[in-house]
Amino acid sequence: MKNIKIVSLAACMVWMLSLMFFTSCSNDDSESVYSGAPVIETVSKSGYDEAGNLLPSTPATIGDPKNYYIIHGKGLSTTTKIYFNDFDTYFRPTFVTDTDIVVLIDEDTPYADASNKLKVVTQKGTAEFDFMIAPPVPTFTSFNRINAAEGDLVTIKGKYFLNPVVTLAKTATLPAVPVTVMSSTLEQIVVKIPANANRRYLSVANISGSATAVEAIGTALYDEELYGVQWGGPWAGKGVNFAFTGDAYQGEKSWQWEFGQWDGGNWGFNIDVTPYKAMRIAIKGSKNGRVNFNINGGANYVLNVTTSWVYMEIPFTELGNPTNISMLTFQESNGDGGNTVLFDDIGFVLK
Repeated sequence: MKNIKIVSLAACMVWMLSLMFFTSCSNDDSESVYSGAPVIETVSKSGYDEAGNLLPSTPATIGDPKNYYIIHGKGLSTTTKIYFNDFDTYFRPTFVTDTDIVVLIDEDTPYADASNKLKVVTQKGTAEFDFMIAPPVPTFTSFNRINAAEGDLVTIKGKYFLNPVVTLAKTATLPAVPVTVMSSTLEQIVVKIPANANRRYLSVANISGSATAVEAIGTALYDEELYGVQWGGPWAGKGVNFAFTGDAYQGEKSWQWEFGQWDGGNWGFNIDVTPYKAMRIAIKGSKNGRVNFNINGGANYVLNVTTSWVYMEIPFTELGNPTNISMLTFQESNGDGGNTVLFDDIGFVLK
């Protein structure tokens, strides 16, 4: 990518030098030079794409930050200021002719609640042009609740949700399905879950791209509460809080377990896991440590605990290849007096 940017800048410089040479020759042959207020006729992207191909000079109305663009018009030679969405944008005076300017759109240019205007200020006036700045590709942090049913309102969290379009993501056998957006901000969307959404992934798109949730709808074992548990509890009979609100990886709550040294617990279920290939879990401790974890009393899988949230996916091949879960076991195993551990986003990963 760095080499592409260098090549792109070099191409711009060569292009501008040839353009200025051509312009000067044209001016020598012309009886008159445009002397009115500036005019912007087109804007087009300049440089090379990621494959190293020269970009065509195609008129554009949307610009991507950190990319070069050519402003084409007339009366531009005395340019003093360039603004994208009223953001004062640096430009090289050597990249300016009377008909063209090559300018880099700054990465800090605002894209939301903006004027959607390009302004070029010259000594003879100001030219405006309708031009939108694209937001970054959205990021999808979480959605709550994961085990949502038809008609439920679900909150999606992330970034860059400018005019978001939400769908149930396309699969190998099913098309994308539109999801109704009830409200949205740049960092949060509330949607209404459509029919037949179980084991489908939510996806959010803006004009720049899309992002898809890690978790599929209906695949949670713990998300604000423990689902499907039939029996069990901690061996010491205490220390478990399924609705801890002090910290969470996903949603608003986590499962807090104040383990005594070598303490643990068993929890009984009856879950068919044949649609899945792995378990997922997020874990965090008040100190570094270890928790032994197993399915149906099989071999232990060590969950390494740190003081930051760690998300992991554990293939069923590491857990005895179960087709059904009848029991989950957790045991603090650091041997140094116990630990307070938070669990969240426990569930399954689709095949």
